[in-house]
Amino acid sequence: MDMTTVLLIIALVGGLYMAWNIGANDVANAMGTSVGSHALTIKQAVIVAAIFEFSGAFLVGGNVTSTIRKGIISVEIFQSPNQLALAMTAALLAAALWLQLASLKGLPVSTTHSIVGAVIGAGIVHAGLGAVQWMKIGTIIASWFISPVCGGILAFLVFTWIRKKILDSNNPEKNTHRLAPPLVLFAGTILMMTFIYKGLKNLKLDLSYGATTLLAAGVGLILAILARFWIKRTQSPGPDRDSQIKYVERVFAWLQIITACFMAFAHGSNDVANAIGPAAAVYAALTEGVVATKSTVPLWLLGLGGVGIVVGLATFGKRVIETVGKNITEVTPTRGFAAEFGAAATILLGSRLGLPLSTTHVLVGSVIGVGMARGISGLNLVVIRNIAASWIITLPAAAGVSALLFILLRSVLL
Repeated sequence: MDMTTVLLIIALVGGLYMAWNIGANDVANAMGTSVGSHALTIKQAVIVAAIFEFSGAFLVGGNVTSTIRKGIISVEIFQSPNQLALAMTAALLAAALWLQLASLKGLPVSTTHSIVGAVIGAGIVHAGLGAVQWMKIGTIIASWFISPVCGGILAFLVFTWIRKKILDSNNPEKNTHRLAPPLVLFAGTILMMTFIYKGLKNLKLDLSYGATTLLAAGVGLILAILARFWIKRTQSPGPDRDSQIKYVERVFAWLQIITACFMAFAHGSNDVANAIGPAAAVYAALTEGVVATKSTVPLWLLGLGGVGIVVGLATFGKRVIETVGKNITEVTPTRGFAAEFGAAATILLGSRLGLPLSTTHVLVGSVIGVGMARGISGLNLVVIRNIAASWIITLPAAAGVSALLFILLRSVLL
C-alpha cells in the first residue's frame, strides 16, 4: 500500500472520528436543555437529533467548504499536497482526541476552537509562529467572554419576562393562552432567521435582510397560529396553582422541542464542516494533487460526517447533555425555552454584527443566565469553573497534541 492511500485512509478515519466527537460533545447545544427539563428523554433526544442533525449535515452542509476553518493560517505555507494532507490529518486527530477527553469529563467545549487550535499547532511546526493570523486568535479569545455574557443576559431577560407575565401571574393558564402565541411568533421569527443565516448559509440564497425578515416572520406567524389552536385543545388544568404551573410547563415543553429541532438542523449544517473541511482538503490534495483554500466535498463525505455526528451523540453524548441540562442549574421547560431562544437570538445578533461568538459558549451562558434568575445559589459554581477552564485550555491543548502528531506523522510518512 503506497503512502497516498495510507494518508487518505488515516484522514477519512480521522474525519469520521472527529464527527463522532462533535456528536458526543456539541449536540448538547441543541438537546441538553430539552433533556434536562424532561421535555425529551435521552432516547427521544437521540432520535430527534439523528433526524435533524443528519438532515442539516447531508442536505445543506455545503458542497464546498473552507480548507482551514476561520482562515487561521494560509494554505500557501504548504509547498506540496502531501504536506497539507499530513497537517490536516494531524489536526483532525488532535481535535478529536481533545473533544473525546472533554466529553469524558462532561465538559461542553467549542468544536470550532478545537479544530482551529489543532490547525495552529500543525501550522507552527511546519512554518513557524509567523504562519498564524494572530489577530484572529484575538477574536477567538474575545469570544470566551462575549459569547456567554451575551447569551446569559438575553436568556435572563426572556425567562424573567416569562416568570413575571405567566408563572407568577394570578392566572397562569389564561396568560399562557394570551401570551404564548405572540411569544411563538417572535421566537419563531428569530429562530427562522438564525436558521437561514446559520443553517442555510451554504445554499447561498443571497436573500436581502428585508426578504429574510419577511420569510422568517411568515414562518413565525404560521407557528403562532398552530400554537394557538394546539394550546386551546390542550387539556385545561385544575384550579389550584400547582396544576396551572404544570400546565404552563407542559406547553413550554413542546415549544422547547420545536426550538431544539431548529437548533439541531442548523448545527448539523454548520458544524459538520469542522470534521469534513480538513478531510475534504486531504481528499482533494491526494486525489487531485492541489493545495487550495476551498475544497469540493463529495456527497458521500457529507453523509459520512452526518452519520458520525449522530453515532457520536447516541454512543457518547449523555455526559455533556447532563452537564448542560442538569448540572449547571435546574432546568424546567420554561427555563430551557428561554435559554435556547436566548442562545438563538444571540447567535443571530452576533452573525449580523460580526461578533466572534461560539455556539457552545452562548448556550452555556444562556443556561447560566436562566439560573441567575433564581439567584447565585441556583448555580453550581464548581461546574461553571470547570467549564470555563476547559474553554481556555482548548486552544493550546489541541495545538500541542496536533504539533506532536504532525511531527510523528511527518517522520514516519515523509
